[in-house]
Amino acid sequence: MELITAEIRGALLANGRRAAQGEDIDPLPVVKLFTPDANATWLLTEVDVEDPDMLFGLCDLGVGSPELGCVSLAELQHILGATGMSIERDLWFEPKQSLSAYAREAVAAGYISA
Repeated sequence: MELITAEIRGALLANGRRAAQGEDIDPLPVVKLFTPDANATWLLTEVDVEDPDMLFGLCDLGVGSPELGCVSLAELQHILGATGMSIERDLWFEPKQSLSAYAREAVAAGYISA
C-alpha cells in the first residue's frame, strides 16, 4: 500500500508551505499511519518544503509517550512491527479535531486514540 498518495502529499505540502511562511497553523491531520502489530501511530499534518522526506505530526511509538515531531517518510517505509508487518495508512480515518487537540488527548492518555 502506498503510504502517501499524490493527493495526500499535496495536502501535506499545502500545510508545509503555510508553516514555512510563518503562519501559526493548527491543521487537522491529513493522514493517519499505524503499525497493525506494534501499537505505533502517526497523525501527520505537513511536509517540510525544503526536505520532502520530512513529515511533521503527532508520533506515538506505542511506549506511552506520544509527542509532536518530525519523522522521515523513508524510515517509515522500512519499519516493521513485532510480527514483520509494515506500516499501513488508515483508509477510514476522518480527522475530527486539530492536531493540537489530538496531542493534548494523547499526552493525557499516554497514546493516540484517534
